[in-house]
Amino acid sequence: MTDIILLSDPRVAATRVTDNGEPLVDAREFGALRVDPRQTDHDGSYAHLRADVLRRLLLAQEALPPGIRLLMVEGFRPPALQRRYFDEYAATLRAAHPDAGPDRIRELASAYISPPEVAPHVSGGAVDLTLCTDDGGELPLGTEVNATPEESAGGCRTGALNVDADARANRAALGRAMTAAGFVNYPTEWWHWSHGDRYWALLTRASAAKYGPASLSPTTA
Repeated sequence: MTDIILLSDPRVAATRVTDNGEPLVDAREFGALRVDPRQTDHDGSYAHLRADVLRRLLLAQEALPPGIRLLMVEGFRPPALQRRYFDEYAATLRAAHPDAGPDRIRELASAYISPPEVAPHVSGGAVDLTLCTDDGGELPLGTEVNATPEESAGGCRTGALNVDADARANRAALGRAMTAAGFVNYPTEWWHWSHGDRYWALLTRASAAKYGPASLSPTTA
């Protein structure tokens, strides 16, 4: 079994970034891609992605079987929000593992929430998504998007065996389409895919990440 590289791995932080300046674009403006409102925020950050990431998502959607579409849940995440998510989950883990030191808590937290300094969502290169039918009905993928390892008994892992055959088949279809479009998956979260960020660069052995931390300008929002 291949070891999972967590986002807390020093190799991720050590990956060079040469940001190409690509803008964030609003996926809601492209009717071909469904954007779910469950992560709606005040400025629409959740619906934004780097332009080439959105282009690749549309390519991935074209590679899915007939009648199946991508359902985007969250894209860009502002750094302050990422920090809040990480700190809140780390606090939960400290309460559950009082004997664990800071490094262990960081490692455990990184299996579910990325450390803010290397977070793929902060770059605009990551997307959380699932699959749906043409009319928007979600397909079964074994757990809810953003299910924690604790509440899903590890079912959130992409290769989890404690999900049924339909869920495994749907995860495989999603994986084939997203991989063909140039994305990499974070193996502890079946719904999380990225392109151009540090994690992608490390896994694909690119010379550098294409996207560093992004920001949503007033003209973009």
